[in-house]
Amino acid sequence: MLEPLLIVELAALGLGTGFLAGLLGIGGGMLMVPFITLILSHRGVGADLAVKMAIATSMATIVFTSLSSVRAHHRRGAVRWDLVRNLAPGIVLGALGAGAGVFRVLSGRWLALLFAVFVAFSATQMLRSAKRPAPAQPRGLPSAVGQTAAGSLIGFVSGLVGAGGGFISVPIMTWWGVAMHQAVATSAALGFPIALANAVGYIWSGAQVAGRPAGSLGFIFLPALAVIASASVLMAPVGVRVAHALPVATLKRVFAVLLYGLATSMAWKAWHG
Repeated sequence: MLEPLLIVELAALGLGTGFLAGLLGIGGGMLMVPFITLILSHRGVGADLAVKMAIATSMATIVFTSLSSVRAHHRRGAVRWDLVRNLAPGIVLGALGAGAGVFRVLSGRWLALLFAVFVAFSATQMLRSAKRPAPAQPRGLPSAVGQTAAGSLIGFVSGLVGAGGGFISVPIMTWWGVAMHQAVATSAALGFPIALANAVGYIWSGAQVAGRPAGSLGFIFLPALAVIASASVLMAPVGVRVAHALPVATLKRVFAVLLYGLATSMAWKAWHG
């Protein structure tokens, strides 16, 4: 059982991540992982296992957060379902490869370092696009095969760092010429297959791992999942309303600043082991 104060803290974390899911099209895993790691460490879980369980638990919450977020975006007609159809198959394959295989082999330190590198790169791309005017002629979308290949990269990297993929998919789609609000909304829709495929992989790969606390399903810590998911689905529609009210350039800068902060945090964790 979770202590009352811990339930309040997890609920606050869920509200924050739900708001970010709606605002920026990210699952909120980049915010959840450090806090869940700390919670599990205080419950006596070893450092390496705590990081992996935090990543897995944060990803599992995105299954629920993404549904709430994408429903609100869809009502505004902002989701590019054509992109979802082409990206989703690759996302599922990449996510399963990460969650069921590579994730178990890599140490928590390497996972944190990979997280920092990819997030910093995504932030740089987003900030650059916010500073320059939109091109008169968009770059255009790649072929369906190219989109599926990009989806496999998004799913694989997301599976390693426990994020919904928005920190990669939003910059990729804006680079293709997709409008920022549509990229955020479509990223929210992509969060569901990313999270579901990875959650299955985490359950399978962590089923026989020793040292997991009571209430674990594979690498997923179910008590934290229940509290965070319940709170996040309530707040995601609020983030969506704010996202559609902000200018595109402002939305990009907010996204970039958040990503730089998260990259710095995870790089520090990787450096200190």
